[in-house]
Amino acid sequence: MDENLAPMRGTRTAARAKSTTPVDPSHLSGSVLRASFDKAPDPSLIVDPFSGVIQRANRAAREFFRTSGIEIAGHTIDQLYPNARGVLHTFTEEVLDRGYARTRNLELVAPTGETLRVEHLAVAATWNDATFMTLSIIDLSALDQRSIDDEANTYHRAGIEEWRRVEKYFREIERENQLILSAAGEGIYGVNVQGITTFLNPAAEEMLGYDAGELVGKGMHELIHYHRHDGSAYPVEECPIYNAFQQGIVNTVDDEVFWRKDGQPIRVEYTSTPILDSGAVVGAVIVFRDISERKENEEKLKTTLLENARLRERLEMENAYLQEEILSHANHHSILGSSDSIARTLQQIDLVATTDANVLITGESGTGKELVAREIHQASHRKDRPLIRVNCAAIPRELFESEFFGHARGSFTGALRDRIGRFELADGGTIFLDEVGEIPLDLQSKLLRVLQDQRFERVGEEKTRSVNVRVIAATNRDLEKEVAAGTFREDLYFRLNVFPIECRPLRERVGDIPILSMHFLEKCCVRLNLSAPELTNANIEALKRYSWPGNARELQNVIERAAILAQHGKLHFDLPSPRKDTPTPPLEALPITDADGLLTAAEMADFEANNIRKALAACNGRVAGETGAAARLGMKPTTLYSRIKALSLKEH
Repeated sequence: MDENLAPMRGTRTAARAKSTTPVDPSHLSGSVLRASFDKAPDPSLIVDPFSGVIQRANRAAREFFRTSGIEIAGHTIDQLYPNARGVLHTFTEEVLDRGYARTRNLELVAPTGETLRVEHLAVAATWNDATFMTLSIIDLSALDQRSIDDEANTYHRAGIEEWRRVEKYFREIERENQLILSAAGEGIYGVNVQGITTFLNPAAEEMLGYDAGELVGKGMHELIHYHRHDGSAYPVEECPIYNAFQQGIVNTVDDEVFWRKDGQPIRVEYTSTPILDSGAVVGAVIVFRDISERKENEEKLKTTLLENARLRERLEMENAYLQEEILSHANHHSILGSSDSIARTLQQIDLVATTDANVLITGESGTGKELVAREIHQASHRKDRPLIRVNCAAIPRELFESEFFGHARGSFTGALRDRIGRFELADGGTIFLDEVGEIPLDLQSKLLRVLQDQRFERVGEEKTRSVNVRVIAATNRDLEKEVAAGTFREDLYFRLNVFPIECRPLRERVGDIPILSMHFLEKCCVRLNLSAPELTNANIEALKRYSWPGNARELQNVIERAAILAQHGKLHFDLPSPRKDTPTPPLEALPITDADGLLTAAEMADFEANNIRKALAACNGRVAGETGAAARLGMKPTTLYSRIKALSLKEH
């Protein structure tokens, strides 16, 4: 009996003698497993593969990560590998698919900054209908050192007389290595310094379609690695495998192509490691795996993500467009009125709408500048594309550039994803810059560049984008005075003011008040589900006497408030008295026939006839069409023809 083994054998016998009391197997197995897991020398973790939460860590793992400056408790697995989340995800998927996996691609960094040589072994197991992953970390450097130390100790103990034993030992090791190579799931082959194949395991044979006898003794590069994925030649001097034994370095490649015997490519990742003998490189061993399916899935995922990104951006554009359309339909109505200023505005719209000229609309607030912009867009060849409205007065200064041109993800705090700007959203259509005079002076130059070149860059992005946009601007400021004061760029003013249109205030076109009042009353009663009260001549006269500093918008609000408060079908307007410094507007009153201000049928007919005559005069006698009198009066052409005939009017 070997004397060195006697104490150990005696100890085990004594332990067995003490263990005479029967133990519940279920309790024993659970306790043994927990104790074995906790006392295992290699760091080990039990992880939920779906959430990544670390469920348990053994003593070695706690010590290992504590020395690395990381506390395990309460962390997820990706926090331990912050720079390798993609590899960690792929490795986890492989474990769940195969039940186990190994990898040396997950890197761990020591506090000194040195990258540790480690191998990860993971096994998937199910307990109580839940799947867990046991992850073991093997320090390859320590493993190599243990092998060297063990070999040195063996030689030291055995001496010269043990050489035969050692020889037998190595033969056993070689046999075991051959068994390991045969059982390995990864492809493994070796080459000498001339690149000649020296061995090939069964997994490599299966993946490459060759028998070992067809490759051993021949140049491996010329048979399986001669072309890149695109079919171009792959010189042996550029091959990482060749460089492994020429330069004595380890090369890891995560995506290349090996060519099968049948000429079909397989996507592979491999590690080429030099083989050293007494400090000299004698060849290399290559470990590879087929990643064709994984790469195909990754490409499908990438394509899906890109498609989702395109769809998201398109949906954003469509959503913004629909919101603009909803706003348009909510506020849109034909430009009503029979005054000379309205007729002049309509004529200007007809002239400029068919062109792509920039338009500057000026006028007080509430005079219908946005309505004019929409009429220009609807009469243009861009009417099938969106009209995008930007309220320059409502945009914070720091967000002007992002709102106009968009931004790239991460370009500033809060930029969580790419965002399309209003100019890009209006591509092919029209952009309406309301209150353009509110744009800060230092940002006006960037707007000028877009107007001149139709080019811009998103915030945080170097890519130059082109757009085809027509610009309509509006302001209630006197931009000429702003230019003279140095608060508005002169070149930008000239670029915007290609075709000016002025919207006159309501106090200067009192004759439009009856038409507007009736229109606003009808619309608000329909919208608020109210019975339409009667708008009398006295009501019209009261409205005409007011100066309307808020213009048509104020008139609409007054009409709506009066309709809500109307009693017994009568309207009452609670209007403030005109200021002393405000000139009383000229009256274009309708005839009053009695104390209640009601019109007779004849008077109503005369009023309607005069209104139709003004509409025909403003449209040069045209009845039908987008710029005809029927459209101006808000009725069908056939209805207008009937009214002209009934009132015995002549078409101009």
